[in-house]
Amino acid sequence: MARPTTSSTATARAKPAAGRNALPGRLSPGMACDTAFRIIARRHLDAVLAQHDGTCRGDPDALHQIRIALTHLRTAIRFFSPMVDDALRSKVWAELKWLNSQLGMVRDLDVAIERIVAESRDELAVIAELQHWDEKRAESHRLLARALQSARYRRLVEETSAWIESGPWSTRRSKEAIGLRRCSLSNHATTQLMEWERTLLRKARKLSKLDVEKRHKLRILNKRLTYSIESLEDLFSDTSLTKQKSILKQLRKAQRSLGQLNDDARGRTLAASLNGAGPEAGIRFLNRKREKKLLQTASTAYRKLDKAKPFRSSDLAPNAEPED
Repeated sequence: MARPTTSSTATARAKPAAGRNALPGRLSPGMACDTAFRIIARRHLDAVLAQHDGTCRGDPDALHQIRIALTHLRTAIRFFSPMVDDALRSKVWAELKWLNSQLGMVRDLDVAIERIVAESRDELAVIAELQHWDEKRAESHRLLARALQSARYRRLVEETSAWIESGPWSTRRSKEAIGLRRCSLSNHATTQLMEWERTLLRKARKLSKLDVEKRHKLRILNKRLTYSIESLEDLFSDTSLTKQKSILKQLRKAQRSLGQLNDDARGRTLAASLNGAGPEAGIRFLNRKREKKLLQTASTAYRKLDKAKPFRSSDLAPNAEPED
């Protein structure tokens, strides 16, 4: 396993670029979109850094949290598109995608191993099988720890931070670009949430007919909407909190079911890559009864979400004026 890093080494080297401007601690409905994007993106980039050392040490919970933070950050970039779609966005996105892929392999193995341990009744058989999984996990973690201690990772953090603060998107002088930056968060968020919700529900109606790849894409849409609502928590008034919580409840139910289906598919793929694990390794992740139950749970959640009232501007106090 790679040598653990300490906060005085890796974290110190991989820190956001200096020169951050002071920003409000919370979002507000009338806040301009450029300010809101910086607040949200900073929060999630800082959350990635907070889990860096634990992930390098091999802590599964830290790995899970860093992936959540990274997905939140990538969702924020999508949420504020096209405002942030400048010449550097594609590079920033490619590097964040690279980091996600490095984290994903180890997380998939952690989930698969947990599943095997939880469902196994034959201790001797599972001990022999887990040896192959543990070897694969150790190898993948060595590669991940190396990536998290690399110059590429440090550049990613520094360049992403600099882009969030003062990328080309923040200084473009076209009328459209200025309008996008000055648009109130309330107006933008309402439009974006409604659009993403409509897209998700339209695709969810075909859930029972979707193959593994299309189910995975639906899960990404679900996660995108969920994480956006969570990031905008500051905005919801007391009167709309009940609605927000109800929507999140259904989204999370669907997300858990789709996530478990995706974990099963990934488990089968990983099992096929294990040397000497035997054919039973993949069979553990094939369960038609479980698949049917998970699909039913997700479908029920989407039906309830479809019956709920969609987002309206009143949920985010639309009368507030954009702030300077």
